Amino acid sequence: MVDTVLMGRAFFEGELRYTEIGIEDGKIVAIGSYVPGGEERVELGTSMTVLPGFVDPHVHLRDPGMTQKEDFSTGTLAAVHAGVTTVLDMPNTKPAVYNLDTLMDKKSHVKGRSYVDYGLFAAVTPETNAAMIARYVPGFKLFMGSTTGNILLNDDEELVPAVSDALATGKRVSVHAEDDSMILKEPERCTRDHLRNRPAEAEHNAIRRLAKHFKGRNINICHITTPEGLDLAKAAGFTTEVTMHHLMFEVDRFSDAFYKVNPPIRDIATRDALYKRFLNGEMTMFGTDHAPHTLSEKSQEFDAAPGGMPGVETAMPMVMNMVRKGIIPMSQAVTMGAIAPGRAFSLPKGELKVGMDADLAIFDMRKSTIIDVKRLHSKCGHSQYGGMEAVFPDTVFIRGEIQVEDGEFCGERRGVDIFG
Repeated sequence: MVDTVLMGRAFFEGELRYTEIGIEDGKIVAIGSYVPGGEERVELGTSMTVLPGFVDPHVHLRDPGMTQKEDFSTGTLAAVHAGVTTVLDMPNTKPAVYNLDTLMDKKSHVKGRSYVDYGLFAAVTPETNAAMIARYVPGFKLFMGSTTGNILLNDDEELVPAVSDALATGKRVSVHAEDDSMILKEPERCTRDHLRNRPAEAEHNAIRRLAKHFKGRNINICHITTPEGLDLAKAAGFTTEVTMHHLMFEVDRFSDAFYKVNPPIRDIATRDALYKRFLNGEMTMFGTDHAPHTLSEKSQEFDAAPGGMPGVETAMPMVMNMVRKGIIPMSQAVTMGAIAPGRAFSLPKGELKVGMDADLAIFDMRKSTIIDVKRLHSKCGHSQYGGMEAVFPDTVFIRGEIQVEDGEFCGERRGVDIFG
């Protein structure tokens, strides 16, 4: 017996059309132009558009160890308000997650505290027993460039066997691709100085090194920042993530520590060239690299301020506004925001298809709004996107249960570990 049938316009089989979606026990059990039965049949308004819930494959929820910046509850509450129904959290928490003990401790720590479904990455280190922990993670994370945390691995003598072990499990390896040997430590006063210290060639060389050893393998290049890096990644058969901050910001207009991030925002010519490649649909997926720090931390002198910025609550609503304005097609937003990350990490998420979890984000595409930082839900309390235009979801379902309705939260902490 189908519990619920939603009826309305949906992005189904690559296009927007009238669709009926049958939901039972949190799964999509029937979908098409007509689904019979249903204890509850819900007819959506003609202005509503049903999309698969978005998947953010790259967040830093800072939990455990840095919860003054963010915690699993505040970060996932931010996510669900964006229509993001799944997040994949990175391992550079405190302690860093790189073995079975640290992974299981983190799983226990965050259990029951999430508003969306999630997976926890493990880091690639020489000590990581990838075969032992692969079943419990969506993928592995390799840090070739120094950033928050202390799990840097940039020496090919150790990197190649460690990554090979991770890939042998069948899981994807997401990479912070900056060659740490090319990163300078000179004093910094602005984002242009930060860019000087972390040059584009560090990205290019990291990807070249990966391509030399792992061409055609399950490598995902995180937060791609240059057209050249994109070309190298594509030629190697790697998937790619792109962030909103690398598409929107450049060093001369956005110079203070609130825009300090690793890898850095780049010069306007590089930013514009990357944006054109985005418009052509050449990146695989969005990844926010949601990396919150406190207002006081980001207000320090530039050199002392940490790198990173929040984005899980704003990225996809801004993408949906791009769709509303005709900048990109709906198919690109859904592919990059849901389908591609769901497939890349083998999730039962990201598509309106029988057998998938009934994670849905329903938008009224007539209703855009201006992002009000005071209304966002991240604990960090700031956003680089305040004042920009976005389309937030009207209704959000996670496994068939409503979490957001009429744009307001009405659910509970029902998120589960997909790889629990």
